[in-house]
Amino acid sequence: MKKTIAGEQISFRQKRRRELLTFFVLAFGIWPIVAVGTVASYGFMVWAYQIVYGPPGPHDITPARPNSAE
Repeated sequence: MKKTIAGEQISFRQKRRRELLTFFVLAFGIWPIVAVGTVASYGFMVWAYQIVYGPPGPHDITPARPNSAE
């Protein structure tokens, strides 16, 4: 069974090969790059936030007075 697309005849085997190639390029090329870029951009945002506002946690800790009940 052959289909005509833009004047070309594409067989089932050619179509299957093209789809497999597209899948492998997406699965092992583009999506890993997108995933690493997403994680890296999130890490950069957290780093930039902490540069401006400081690390998380309590900041205004004053030591207890000697012989206090605290």
